[in-house]
Amino acid sequence: MKLNLVFLPGLLCDAALWQPVLRRCDQAFGHAWAETHALVGDLTQDDTVSAMAERVLAAATARFNQAPFGLVGLSMGGYVAFAIMRQQPHRVSHLALFDTNPYDEPQEGIKRRQVLIRQAQSGLQTTGFRGVTRQLLPNLIHPSRLHDAAVAGEVMAMAARIGREGFIRQQQAIMARPDSRPDLPRFTLPSLVAVGEDDQITPPKIAKDMAQLMPQAEQVTFPQCGHLPPLECPDLAFAALQALWQR
Repeated sequence: MKLNLVFLPGLLCDAALWQPVLRRCDQAFGHAWAETHALVGDLTQDDTVSAMAERVLAAATARFNQAPFGLVGLSMGGYVAFAIMRQQPHRVSHLALFDTNPYDEPQEGIKRRQVLIRQAQSGLQTTGFRGVTRQLLPNLIHPSRLHDAAVAGEVMAMAARIGREGFIRQQQAIMARPDSRPDLPRFTLPSLVAVGEDDQITPPKIAKDMAQLMPQAEQVTFPQCGHLPPLECPDLAFAALQALWQR
């Protein structure tokens, strides 16, 4: 397989989100394949999705020159994927959207995120920003994995690594994202819309509605899975991606 790939994490997630899938890429396509053919975008430095997209595109150019790449985004990473498709659609050969939605942020969502930002800012003089606590995990992963250290522990560790300032920038970007629904009919490339069956944040109906607006989209729903399929069910996530990449 010669396809280059760009992976985009979600809110309070980093490259560890995609490591289980990248390991399966190495197993399927050759030892250390991911070192030269895969890139995980840094979505921690900017406070708009358009700036995040510009940073990812610059990194992709540095890694792959002008060669096209498959684009894989989860949740907030999907918002950045939409921005990349608006900015340089000719760069993207395949598009995979995991547990995301094309809508702009509703007013009630903006209010909730503003509260979270104020809470984070009020703790600037304290240490130990966690971002995700045990109480929040049921919103992110399937109940069967709440005590699985390999999943629940990694979710909390990623949030701690992103940190308070990264969290604030990401929340600001999410609040200001545009409505991407008008763009979806123009996404005529091979596409995947994937979602966890039990996702509490972006339920399967959103994925179904989004896929219906995309001319070449195939929808996949992962059973007994929450908002983070690459960590929760990496075999199924990789199989869905591999089917996309073969189209």
